[in-house]
Amino acid sequence: MTKAFERPKALADVQQHYCPGCTHGIIHRLVAEAMDCLDINGKTVGVAPVGCAVFAYNYFNCDMQQAAHGRAPAVATGVKRVHPDNIVFTYQGDGDLAAIGTAEMIHAAARGENITIIFVNNAIYGMTGGQMAPTTLAGQVTQTTPYGRNTQTQGYPISVCEILATIEGVAYLERVSVDNVKNIRGAKKAIEKAFRYQKEDKGFTLIEILSTCPTNWGLTPLESLDWLRDNMMPHYPLGIFKDKGEDKA
Repeated sequence: MTKAFERPKALADVQQHYCPGCTHGIIHRLVAEAMDCLDINGKTVGVAPVGCAVFAYNYFNCDMQQAAHGRAPAVATGVKRVHPDNIVFTYQGDGDLAAIGTAEMIHAAARGENITIIFVNNAIYGMTGGQMAPTTLAGQVTQTTPYGRNTQTQGYPISVCEILATIEGVAYLERVSVDNVKNIRGAKKAIEKAFRYQKEDKGFTLIEILSTCPTNWGLTPLESLDWLRDNMMPHYPLGIFKDKGEDKA
């Protein structure tokens, strides 16, 4: 009998720790499927900093390096420069990448480092209790904005892809989502393309993935998917923000 569906070889056969309805597990699978598809198992190094994905080293069958909070792009830069033939990716949440890690992200992009960032945006600090994150929407209720984010006192949400699109060293940026089958398939293609561009030495790539956080949003898993579509997608539209890969081949 032919198997039509099976666990990716790059994904470890272990139970994950994420909350029910969290889409980190889906994203992990897509990263692993991309590794399998491009035949880069055994040639890939992942970097996981502090955040919900802090235990990612348990879930991928590749070498993993732990990084301090926000410092994954800097660590990935060092790994890639020492081992330029390896595929190096970071796996970061919005609190990690767009707050304490802003400088590392922007300067890695400006240098055109040939690394890939998998950026999971759920508009909140997930692991540490649900505080306002840089990506928290205006009016969104969190533990530190109980009356909703007030842009007059707490600023506006940061749009990572839009910011990075202005930087010359960036080769490929795309924002995707994992809220339905169609978008999951699109997210898989984007991750594969980012890894392929890195394999072809085309430069800095980042895939932003809109994700859910039912626990800290105070919603059920199904309600969270609706909230993502109704609130996050209008503010963070899906699409390709930069693609210099084809003319750099």
